[in-house]
Amino acid sequence: MKEQRTSVVRHKKKESPGSRIFDVCNVIFMCSLMLVILIPLIHVVSASFSNPAAYVRHEGLMLHPVEFSLEAYKAVAKNKNILTGYANTIFIVVVGTSLSVFMTIVAAYCLSRRNVMWNNFLMMAIVFSMYFSGGMIPFYLVVKAVGLNNSIWALIIPPAVSTYNLIIMRTAMASVPESMEESAKLDGANHWTILWSIMVPLVKPTIAVICLFYAVTQWNSWFNAMLFIRDKSGYPLQLVLREILLQNDTTSMSAGADDYLISETIQYATIVVATLPILTIYPFVQKYFVKGIMIGAVKG
Repeated sequence: MKEQRTSVVRHKKKESPGSRIFDVCNVIFMCSLMLVILIPLIHVVSASFSNPAAYVRHEGLMLHPVEFSLEAYKAVAKNKNILTGYANTIFIVVVGTSLSVFMTIVAAYCLSRRNVMWNNFLMMAIVFSMYFSGGMIPFYLVVKAVGLNNSIWALIIPPAVSTYNLIIMRTAMASVPESMEESAKLDGANHWTILWSIMVPLVKPTIAVICLFYAVTQWNSWFNAMLFIRDKSGYPLQLVLREILLQNDTTSMSAGADDYLISETIQYATIVVATLPILTIYPFVQKYFVKGIMIGAVKG
């Protein structure tokens, strides 16, 4: 009875002024952060659906389309570079993410086993590579020496495994009880069977997060493409977008006296087209995000 009364008293206890102030400040901060993120997005989307001439006359932020028009998206659909960039990026994301996740899972399983020779040394060497690298010039020379220069595989193979993602996956697999592995070995299972029949199903949330990390990184990557790709037919979407934004390269997308007007809204339409797939996929993996990433944060 005393314990019940104590719990009731605790529930009835009011929050302290400091706690209320913290909650109010937290809400204000999160709302401000949301506005900082949403306002530029709304401006970009509104500008992409606006009439080119009306957009040029408009001043300040644009919170809704001015004289709704699809001219920018029609011009984007006619641009062969964007369609080719989309195809290249989809290939890089699908193949690159599949290869990266496969290699990360296999490497994490090996590093998470306690009886692996030189386990600690290998882990230290891998972590060392996360903080220190040879630099851009040695990286370029190595990729060129192995014959991947001006090849789409230069964007897939060199960055195949991320050290950070490998550490998260290793930590998740190390948290699986060792007794499950021992019981599987008693039933005659080998390491390959243990990995795909026991480990992978138990760490699905972490795998979903790793897939998201790799996919977003591959989708947004443009620097490696700028280093290694020479032919425009091999440009990924982000490199095409970079040319459009920085060099205003919209000549192949518009024609006539209104070239400049249309090119202003084409830039925003291209941003929307390049960003929409990731925004569409993210809600489906969001439920795994917190659970998967916290596994790597709690245990080191």
